[in-house]
Amino acid sequence: MARVIFFLINGKMSIKNKEKIPEGNYILVAPHRTWFDPLYFALAASPKKFAFMAKKELFKNPILRFILVHAHVISVDRENPGPSVIKEPVKALTKSELSLIIFPSGTRHSSELKGGASLIAKIANKPLVPAVYQGPLSLKALFSRKKTYVNFGEPIYIDRKIKLNDEAQKDIEKRMQDAFDKLDKEINPSFKYVDVSKKK
Repeated sequence: MARVIFFLINGKMSIKNKEKIPEGNYILVAPHRTWFDPLYFALAASPKKFAFMAKKELFKNPILRFILVHAHVISVDRENPGPSVIKEPVKALTKSELSLIIFPSGTRHSSELKGGASLIAKIANKPLVPAVYQGPLSLKALFSRKKTYVNFGEPIYIDRKIKLNDEAQKDIEKRMQDAFDKLDKEINPSFKYVDVSKKK
C-alpha cells in the first residue's frame, strides 16, 4: 500500500547500491530526516521485512497502536529506557526473519549519534548497514514530485569480542557518520540537510 501511495504522489524512487546489502538479518542505520523515511528505507530494501523502534507516546492512540504492533514496531521509553530497549530488538534480529531499522541520532532534530545501534549489533552479532534518504522532507513536498533517493553503503561489522568502551563507541560512530557523508555525496556532492522544522 505504501509503495503504491508513494508512487502515485511522488513517482518512482531511485535505489542505489542495493547489492551491498548482506544476506540474512541486519541493522539498517541512517540519519532520520523526515517522518516517512522509515517507509522509504523499508521499501527500498524489500523484500526484507523490518522491525522498527518508536517512542512509547505513539502507542497511546488505540488505532495507531494497532497499526504499529502489526508493523513490528517496538515501543521505547525515552525517559526511562530499560533492558527491553536492547533485548526486544536483539530478539527480533535473532529469533525471527526481521531485520531492524534504527536512527542512531534518535530523532529528526538531532545529529548526535548514540550507542544503541552498536550495542544491539554486537549482542545480536548482526552487521550495521548504513543508508541515507534524500528527497522531500514534508508531506506537502512529496506532491512536488521531487526525486527521492535511497543509497546503501558497505556493511559495518562489529567484533563480538570488542569491549564497547568510549573509544570503541566513538570509532563506530565515526565509521557510521563517514558512511552517511559518503553516501550523501554519491547522490549529490553539494547536499546539505536542513531540518524543515527549524526553518519555521
